[in-house]
Amino acid sequence: MKLLVFHIGADRYGLPLGVIRQVLPLMALKAVPLAPAAVAGLMDLRGASVPVIDVARSGGAAPAALRVDTRIVLVDYPGQDGGVQALGLLVERVVGVQDVAEPALAASGVQAAPFLGQVAGDAHGLVQLVHPERLLPDELRAVLFPAVPTAGVP
Repeated sequence: MKLLVFHIGADRYGLPLGVIRQVLPLMALKAVPLAPAAVAGLMDLRGASVPVIDVARSGGAAPAALRVDTRIVLVDYPGQDGGVQALGLLVERVVGVQDVAEPALAASGVQAAPFLGQVAGDAHGLVQLVHPERLLPDELRAVLFPAVPTAGVP
């Protein structure tokens, strides 16, 4: 399995390449007043407004540092209606793509954050899988992707 590896603090995490639509350079984001702390802002993607989540903040860490290797990773997020919504993930210290053999993945032994998965070790330590479809708690999903009323229904 190929992972896009990034850091939260000193720890390494990986997003499976299969869930990534696009990796974008850091860009200016529109602030969203009164939004939850994990919401980094809104980005303009070819005329469409896309919410961006700070993955570090989602995990209870300090906000992602705005560095030369900070990226916005665009993923398809499953919507409540069965469709998909574009979601940006703000991640720092992106180091590139790493191959991880699936048999090398093991349970972490701790399930504190629902979006974190298995771990694999290598010469640089552990890398932990991130499952973006589990990233948003129900309350945040409702704020970012409100249900669209059916035509004719108030």
